[in-house]
Amino acid sequence: MHIDDFDYTLPEELIAQTPLAQRDGCRLMVLDRKTGSIAHRHFHDVLEYLRPGDCLVLNDSRVIPARLFGVKEQTGARVEFLLSKRIEGDVWESLVRPGRRLKPGDRVSFGDGALQAEIVGYGEDGTRQVRFEYEGIFMERLAELGRMPLPPYIERESTEEDKDMYQTVYSRIDGSVAAPTAGLHFTEELLEACRQKGVRLAYVTLHVGIGTFRPVKCEQVEEHHMHFEEYSIDPENARLINDTIDAGGRILCVGTTSTRTVESAAFNDKASAHWHVTEGHGNTDIFIYPGYEFRILDGLITNFHLPKSTLIMLISALYDREHILKAYEEAVKERYRFFSYGDAMMIL
Repeated sequence: MHIDDFDYTLPEELIAQTPLAQRDGCRLMVLDRKTGSIAHRHFHDVLEYLRPGDCLVLNDSRVIPARLFGVKEQTGARVEFLLSKRIEGDVWESLVRPGRRLKPGDRVSFGDGALQAEIVGYGEDGTRQVRFEYEGIFMERLAELGRMPLPPYIERESTEEDKDMYQTVYSRIDGSVAAPTAGLHFTEELLEACRQKGVRLAYVTLHVGIGTFRPVKCEQVEEHHMHFEEYSIDPENARLINDTIDAGGRILCVGTTSTRTVESAAFNDKASAHWHVTEGHGNTDIFIYPGYEFRILDGLITNFHLPKSTLIMLISALYDREHILKAYEEAVKERYRFFSYGDAMMIL
């Protein structure tokens, strides 16, 4: 498959730059794979499409304020860090700008010295390995000095509002540098309404890395390699998912990160004659594109994704590419809002 097979035309003004005031007030496009129909609803209507006994799988990873602005101690030059993942202890992998100015041994100060860093090595794809020095608790220093890492297509600086709105209401485990954006539309009230209807809520964790922003550079899709991301499923939530499968309920993932988590953790449980998920921690570079056979997933709630991205390839594996591109064409025609702070799609 060629990368151009997953392209579409998007007017720039449809890229959402700010969140809606009401999370579940965004629009929802519902795709029915059995009938081929497209329905235009609002996100709070998602409840109508859920059945008692279904299980929603949500990614509870929490976005860290991973953008830091500091000065190089030797020269006073301004530099920017975007933390991508913790390697171990106080050593992190980070994108740095301008990269040519920062080499092993260089030191950077943030917030008048409240947080300091030393470049200790090179990482993958031009990143740096950075050791931080501070007093107290690192995440508290980061909360004081860091900014939310909004995607590059949001062409503004992050604000205090983003610290709340670029975060799901159920996020709890620090580690992502991008939000699992399909979950941004849920409110506490909507989640409670799901529970009252008899829908199970299972939480998994996949920390979203900078790979989510990286374009596919190969012309042939099959040649692309995903970056590794860390995930975990605890015993209680693995049991919730597996019990749903055994009872004949549907597994509906909220977002592509939840999808990649359950599909990475899938195994053929011969004792039950079903595919189940295994509990525990892992690292995944799973790349889902057309031809992939889903083992756990029955339906998906997601946002509208960038042209030629691995995410639009994933949803094209769930529903064929032609129908997805037709739906995106209709979304453009109907003036849906696209990407992280945009509208949502449900594929059943």
